[in-house]
Amino acid sequence: MHSLGVKCNEFAFPSVFKACTLTNDFRLGKQVHGTVVVTGFENDEFVLNSMVVLYAKCGEIADSTRIFDAIPRRTVVSWNALLNCYVQLFNVIPEKDLIAWNAVISGHSHNGEDVEAVSLFPLMYGEGVGVNQTTLSTVLKSIASLQASHICRQMHALSLKSGFEYNNYIVNGLVDAYGKCGQSEDASRVFKESQTSDLLAFTSMITVYSQDGQGEEALKLYLEMQSQGIKPDAFVYSSLFNACASLSAYEQAKQVHVQVLKLGFIIDIFAGNSLVNSYAKCGSIDDAERAFREIPERSIVSWSAMIGGMAQHGHGRLALQMFNEMLKEGVAPNHITLVSVLCACNHAGLVTDAKRYFSSMEELFSVQPMEEHYACMIDILGRAGKLDEAMELVNTMPYEANAAVWGALLGAARIHKNVDLGSKAAEMLINLEPEKSGTHILLANIYASAGMWDGVAKIRKVMKDSNVKKEPGMSWMEIKDKVHTFIVGDRSHPRGKEIYAKLEELSEPLRKAGYVPMVETDLHDVEEREKAKLLYHHSEKLAVAFGLIATPPGAPIRVKKNLRICLDCHTAIKLVSKIASREIIVRDINRFHHFRDGLCSCGDYW
Repeated sequence: MHSLGVKCNEFAFPSVFKACTLTNDFRLGKQVHGTVVVTGFENDEFVLNSMVVLYAKCGEIADSTRIFDAIPRRTVVSWNALLNCYVQLFNVIPEKDLIAWNAVISGHSHNGEDVEAVSLFPLMYGEGVGVNQTTLSTVLKSIASLQASHICRQMHALSLKSGFEYNNYIVNGLVDAYGKCGQSEDASRVFKESQTSDLLAFTSMITVYSQDGQGEEALKLYLEMQSQGIKPDAFVYSSLFNACASLSAYEQAKQVHVQVLKLGFIIDIFAGNSLVNSYAKCGSIDDAERAFREIPERSIVSWSAMIGGMAQHGHGRLALQMFNEMLKEGVAPNHITLVSVLCACNHAGLVTDAKRYFSSMEELFSVQPMEEHYACMIDILGRAGKLDEAMELVNTMPYEANAAVWGALLGAARIHKNVDLGSKAAEMLINLEPEKSGTHILLANIYASAGMWDGVAKIRKVMKDSNVKKEPGMSWMEIKDKVHTFIVGDRSHPRGKEIYAKLEELSEPLRKAGYVPMVETDLHDVEEREKAKLLYHHSEKLAVAFGLIATPPGAPIRVKKNLRICLDCHTAIKLVSKIASREIIVRDINRFHHFRDGLCSCGDYW
């Protein structure tokens, strides 16, 4: 080919290098390397990857490493080739020094072989060659990947003993490792004791707080970081958006967004994806979509966040349209995307679409259904009243039914007042999660709706004997950076008199609009008049009343709730949205409800 004057390209060179590797013809390989440089392919990642393999297999470790370092995007093949070369050399060294040990441990760690990296460390330490910053930071990285908290503590002790407690790289490694091991208190202690003012350390700690659901701590640390004059980067903002998402703190998300715009980080894909997720979880799907459209190169994470957000806000059909748009752009879905697609079908009651996606996900997208997909599909069938199909899927799925599956069946039994299914699902759930009160409450609701008051009394006795406490319904809303919390019948709020006066003011317009308290949904052993009063003073109604008096006319009211919104409150708030000409957004434990002009985005299917 060469003699005929036909030029090689980026596809031909890798094949030639592979042939040289297989025949161990290093001399010819070097000549081809020269041709690569002359023809201008010395920066092509595929060509460079094949060269790494050739040089490594021929024992030219220095040249192999030099080429490897020049690769912009390394493949598993190039990593493996270099690592194998290191290991071969390492095994024949009679007296291995610290550099040799670090090289082979780093090779395993970079190659994702974390067990090997961590396992080699005690052998190295036993040889008495000592440790340095590279050793400790590399092993801590592998410990973080393995989430091995007990080993993390040992490495922490060794770091202190070796005098590295104030080394920024080690501090960052310990904070990251403790955080990924779920030990946020230990991570925080390391961070505070180090007294570091390093950007990477602040980023690591903010990320730990964000991932651990401690959004307020993450935002406080960001303010401290600013007070020290440390300029944040895109990774900090990505974690801050996630913190706002966990708090459902819309105002804070907007403030952080402004900072990002000022510094120009919005083009960063990580910050962009986190912003989409944050706005979606803060109740503003319109802001989420605007942020999504501004991401220059949308990845599968971007699409999944937006599709999931659409689903959670009740826009099932729009979510499916977006999924089809993603497929047209050539982005292949992963298992998370398909969970979001099934959730979209679930929230919109699209049973036929859900069946089609579920049955074809392996064939069309090469994604095998996992437990989350089965649980979602069982919930879809159950909510739609197809209880026999749901049970058939439970009995035939290749997984043991978990709490999510039995929870879906219990919810379906409540909707369709199926006492037998509810009893069975509750029994399984109580065995799996005996401490959770929600199971007992749902089963009591099922008994009550069927008029089985003996069953309700039995459930109450079981809860009392087992010391299972009912989780109180709680609602809260944020106004001017302050969170206001409400529970049923609560009068402790500073503006309590005004809140109850507003509820009283709404009572007549609500009655005229057709509102009738659904006393049958209340399980308290009191007279119907008292039940109606308790229903009217539910936490979400108190929060909405406060929103009406504490926010400007026409402004949206955003309420969060720790439990599922009850049917009575759902009906009342729909009417209030029309009476007061307000959009009222309620985020309950399952989804967002957007109430506007007497209607809800869920279409009364939730």
